[in-house]
Amino acid sequence: MSNKEPLDSSQEALEASKEFAENFAKIAAQSQELVTEFLNSQQQAHIDPDPAHVGKTFMDLMNKMMADPGKIIEAQAALWKNYMDLWQNAALRARGEETKPLVTPESGDKRFKSEEWSQNQIFDYIKQSYLMTAKWIQDTVSDVEGLDKQTQKKADFYTKLYVDALSPTNFFWSNPDVLKKTMESKGENLVHGLENMLDDLKHGKGQLTPKMTDDTAFEVGRNIGVTPGKVIFENDLMQLLQYEPTTEMVYKKPLLITPPWINKFYILDLKSENSFIKWCTEKGYTVFVISWVNPDERHVDKTFESYMSEGVLAALDAIENTTGEKEVTAIGYCIGGTLMASTLAYLAAIGEKRVTACTFFAAQLDFTEAGDLLVFTDEDHIKMVEEKMKDSGYLEGKEMANTFNLLRSNDLIWSFVINNYLLGKSPFPFDLLYWNSDATNMPHKMHSFYLRNMYQKNLLRQPGALTFGGQPIDLSKIDIPVFIQASKEDHIAPYKSVFKNTELFSGPIEFMLAGSGHIAGVINHPAAKKYQHWTNTKKKKYATAEEWLADATEHAGSWWPHWDKWLSKKSGPKVPARDPAKGKLKPIEDAPGSYVKIKAKPYVNGNGKNGSGDK
Repeated sequence: MSNKEPLDSSQEALEASKEFAENFAKIAAQSQELVTEFLNSQQQAHIDPDPAHVGKTFMDLMNKMMADPGKIIEAQAALWKNYMDLWQNAALRARGEETKPLVTPESGDKRFKSEEWSQNQIFDYIKQSYLMTAKWIQDTVSDVEGLDKQTQKKADFYTKLYVDALSPTNFFWSNPDVLKKTMESKGENLVHGLENMLDDLKHGKGQLTPKMTDDTAFEVGRNIGVTPGKVIFENDLMQLLQYEPTTEMVYKKPLLITPPWINKFYILDLKSENSFIKWCTEKGYTVFVISWVNPDERHVDKTFESYMSEGVLAALDAIENTTGEKEVTAIGYCIGGTLMASTLAYLAAIGEKRVTACTFFAAQLDFTEAGDLLVFTDEDHIKMVEEKMKDSGYLEGKEMANTFNLLRSNDLIWSFVINNYLLGKSPFPFDLLYWNSDATNMPHKMHSFYLRNMYQKNLLRQPGALTFGGQPIDLSKIDIPVFIQASKEDHIAPYKSVFKNTELFSGPIEFMLAGSGHIAGVINHPAAKKYQHWTNTKKKKYATAEEWLADATEHAGSWWPHWDKWLSKKSGPKVPARDPAKGKLKPIEDAPGSYVKIKAKPYVNGNGKNGSGDK
């Protein structure tokens, strides 16, 4: 019996090595297929090696750095000292002495959550060395003098992307979780990872975009976007949905929600457990939502003003026609809020007060401090975007999605590279990420106008600088009650930028700050008991968001009930509930309608090539 045990162990080792060999043979074959697929895809399209002009940005940066060699030497000496301190710290730990890390990940950095990064001395050294170097690189770049503001912003942004890409978590040999998985599965994780990568490469027509979720797990109208309602109006640009009441009595004034057209409206109606729309019906509001079309070549001439006239104004007319109510309350979310403010200024200019109270979710009107998105609004980048839209008449949805993903590359790019390709796992089914991947196109004229006049020139906040419907737009003419929501960790509409909205209107204003970011800060059902929010009841004017926050009171949980108290007082008396099937406008189809189900398809030119290819 004792002679047989070593034989069994040897047999097991032989079987394990055989499995490793078989898996690595598969890896070699799949790698060859992957390279072939990539090379074939590159032959079908002309690829600009530097579409965002990153090279020019860093050339300017390098020229400014070389003008002060003393500063370079000083920075290098500081880095060398940091390495010596880290080496000494590691040596003391190797001798068994208690040591504290010299550098730790920032709060919210999920990359190094595995225990191995702290308990294993080698991986702890790799982690600290990377964090130290990454901070040094970013600090050195941000400390360069003489760059103009836009170039400095681009240099800082692309430097962060660079150091994020170099994280040891993103590589096989320096990620302990990947090494452990490879040993346990005998390399099978890498086989599955290459299969996932090849599938993504084929799906992306040569562009590698990691899949974020299992897109077969969800279907709009089946298990997301399922709150009952009817499409009661439609035109070229949108469908208007009216939701079924869930209370016997409702507020007299209907509630119109204008969501962004950069994404689809069902972020407000993902599942019944977190649906903002369903919650509003339960609170006694008659809810109408605009569902924007996913534009294609038929919408090439749609402008920002088209979204006002065929969107918000058409929706107000339809609401009046079906309910008899001329006055409504409204919500504008993100760019939908930018549009709503423009529409309110237009209505003020013609002397109509059809919206009597308005809420803004994460909406920017003054773009002075619009965050990292300003990186993509200089002349070079806008010209590049306009060139991409030239043939098709629209910007493909994947372009916008990629831009937003870059703003949070560790969470929205590299985490999926690790999960899908290195660990070989299938993406987890997650409704929010399904929505995030459900891209929408942007009409050429509208998108170019928005980038140039809002982000680049910041004209909306300047009275009379823009004209819609023949009327000069002046936000100060808006004197209705306004509720402004911002999110503390919003990377798309930073709360400091959103706070500037408080300076633009002439009516009563309530500003409220929510915890979390651009989506979770808004979509936070009270039942979830998550995050927090801040309110400030002091009757004083604040110059900055920081001053406002310093005087604010923090509350646990969702801000929705606080907002409901505000809006309910402005929504009129209660009246019998309105059934959308019995309104004056005949229902067209059931909610969520057909427009929201239209997928963004890549533009293909007459030669059968992707629109970014040779002209």
